[in-house]
Amino acid sequence: MKKPELLVTPTKIEDIEPLMKAGADAFVIGEQRYGLRLAGEFDREAVKSAIEIAHQGGKKVYVAMNAIFHNEKVDELADYLRFLEEAGADAVLFGDPAVLMAAREAAPNMPLHWNTETTATNWFTCNYWGRKGAKRAVLAREINMDAIVETKENAEVEIEVQVHGMTAMFQSKRRLIGNYFNYQGRDMLVEDLETDGHLFLHDPERNTKYPIFEDENGTHIMSPNDICIIDELTEMVEAGVDSFKIDGILKEPEYIVAVTKLYRKAIDLCAEDPDAYENAKESLLEEAESLQPENRMLDTGFFFKETVY
Repeated sequence: MKKPELLVTPTKIEDIEPLMKAGADAFVIGEQRYGLRLAGEFDREAVKSAIEIAHQGGKKVYVAMNAIFHNEKVDELADYLRFLEEAGADAVLFGDPAVLMAAREAAPNMPLHWNTETTATNWFTCNYWGRKGAKRAVLAREINMDAIVETKENAEVEIEVQVHGMTAMFQSKRRLIGNYFNYQGRDMLVEDLETDGHLFLHDPERNTKYPIFEDENGTHIMSPNDICIIDELTEMVEAGVDSFKIDGILKEPEYIVAVTKLYRKAIDLCAEDPDAYENAKESLLEEAESLQPENRMLDTGFFFKETVY
């Protein structure tokens, strides 16, 4: 049975080798000027170094250019794409057609992964972007298992699904938290919001906290729980889903490595010995739960319509 790619999000260059040893097949990196909700900031030199290290280990690197672009950045896209092609990036993530148009001229051989995070909800749309030049579609986090399997069965492109980590519930291009503190006359820089990791929107009625951070792309409010589907991989593996993503945003490097090891074991068992995977599922989930901080529960997101935000 075909094994899906295990795709992870390092926080810095130093994470690459430990994650390769943990079983990662590919990495998503980038800088916030062009990419949305990245686990770490990789400038051009870091991108080149990450690609070199990963390629030495036979792994792939995808670079995020899936931000929401306004006119002032459009002229930069071609130059960044040419840089990525020269650096040897294995693919570029995009959501804005401006990236697709720039790639046709500046880097026509660059593989493209369509990633809007919200609108990839049916196979017809995935195929539309495939016919425009995308090699892969990254499915929305809000669709269930049946829809994922049906999409893969009808897709003309590779399909990527997030299997672990927090998800975005809200984004505004405005820096809402920073503007609020400035209005109050309190000095809180955006950089503090990015690195602190302890700002939450608190819902006392449900006793729930939603992590918040800000970057160049605005304000992001994240899910109160982390997706974990480590014990429910069989249907997607059997359907031939091409890539399973672990999103490490707002996570420590040690956590991402530990989770990567667990999913490497789960994927290998599921593809090579389904009966052994069935027997190991409960213990794999227990191990995943043991890694979670007290304020971050695990759930299955929208895979079975259990979570409603």
